Amino acid sequence: MQQNHIFYPSEPQPQTAAALNTITLPELYDNVYRPSLTLIEDFLYSGVYLFVGPPKIGKSFFMAQLAYHVATGTKLWNYPVQQSDVLYLSLEDDMPRLQKRFSRMFGVDTTANLYLCTNSNSLSGGLELQLSTFLQMHPDTKLVIIDTLQKVRELSGNNYSYSQDYAIISKLKTIAAEHNICIIVVHHTRKLEAEDKFDMISGTNGLLGAADGAMVLHKNKRTDLHASLSIVGREQQDQTLALEFLPQTCTWKFVQAQKDLWQEPADPLLEKIAAFLSNEKPTWYGTATQLLTALAIKDMKPNAFTRRLNVKVDKLYNDYGILYTNQNKHTSRLITLHKMEKKEA
Repeated sequence: MQQNHIFYPSEPQPQTAAALNTITLPELYDNVYRPSLTLIEDFLYSGVYLFVGPPKIGKSFFMAQLAYHVATGTKLWNYPVQQSDVLYLSLEDDMPRLQKRFSRMFGVDTTANLYLCTNSNSLSGGLELQLSTFLQMHPDTKLVIIDTLQKVRELSGNNYSYSQDYAIISKLKTIAAEHNICIIVVHHTRKLEAEDKFDMISGTNGLLGAADGAMVLHKNKRTDLHASLSIVGREQQDQTLALEFLPQTCTWKFVQAQKDLWQEPADPLLEKIAAFLSNEKPTWYGTATQLLTALAIKDMKPNAFTRRLNVKVDKLYNDYGILYTNQNKHTSRLITLHKMEKKEA
């Protein structure tokens, strides 16, 4: 789905060093914020994610597989994918190696939606500007992969503090938030084992503390073909997947999930709105009172109705493909509902 260029309120910022710019809870509910991105359902969302594992475990093969599936819009195992452009910074490779890797994994089937790069600046040397420039030139890009973190770190030695680790992820989060994209940063684990797999992330807790989520790829022995992928994040439920590496294609196969994810029940109000729009009439525009009348809803006040929709903007967009806005127009607030066309791979 392509998102229209619509203004959404930004996060409140302090006006001076001595003042806090606050809003009340009712004002919070009256705002409509930009819907976050669901790139891979139940798996990957907008924000910055760490993808972590020991050296030579197959992280780069996993990244290539992920990039190809998002660029082509094909399901990753049983997970639905939103097709988009992808920028893959494979900074430990060269182009001949990437050519061999992708052809072995996917044959010579191609997609022009996948952009490859093997050299970039560090974050202290201009990577932020490089990424921002690319994203402005390619606004359909929704996934950026940085492989690896070490290649873009500030050149300040090998000993990193919590504040340094937190700052480097925060810089990438600013870019991800500005463009509503997902950035995956490939990193490595410590040599020492830990009961909690996320304690194996090399560096300080500042990396995981700043990131929106993390994935840890782990094998019991390096020669094993089977691995586990532990996932934690702000936008999804914690889960662990059992995977198998297929040497003939160098791709990862889904074996099973440790447990079924809890599914939020359908919202009758959103179901009614989804049924109200159609491909023949994909857009509706009017006041909350007019929309209540059109939906034949009599037991809800307009103010409560708009607040219900305001807090469901993500679900409307990601689950139903409906872009919702609620903006002040002269003396009233006007709602716009637009059923998005699915972008073909």
